[in-house]
Amino acid sequence: MSNTTLSSRAFNQDTGRAKRAAAAGPVFITDRGTPRHVLLSIEDYRRLAGVRRSIADALALPDGDMEFDPPRATVGLRRADTA
Repeated sequence: MSNTTLSSRAFNQDTGRAKRAAAAGPVFITDRGTPRHVLLSIEDYRRLAGVRRSIADALALPDGDMEFDPPRATVGLRRADTA
């Protein structure tokens, strides 16, 4: 993991470079030589923040309850084609 430091001016002029650098590690953005912000990849942020969602939470509907009664599927069998 590498650390990159960019001035605010350099960050504003080339955000693509900053995003590419964030893939390898945190990017420190400075104002007048003092670190003010840190750019992280979403994976690094989630790891640091401890953000973990269960599959049930990810698939949950925002409204909560919704009735869902799908029709039953019927699958017929047939002989395999032989050639």
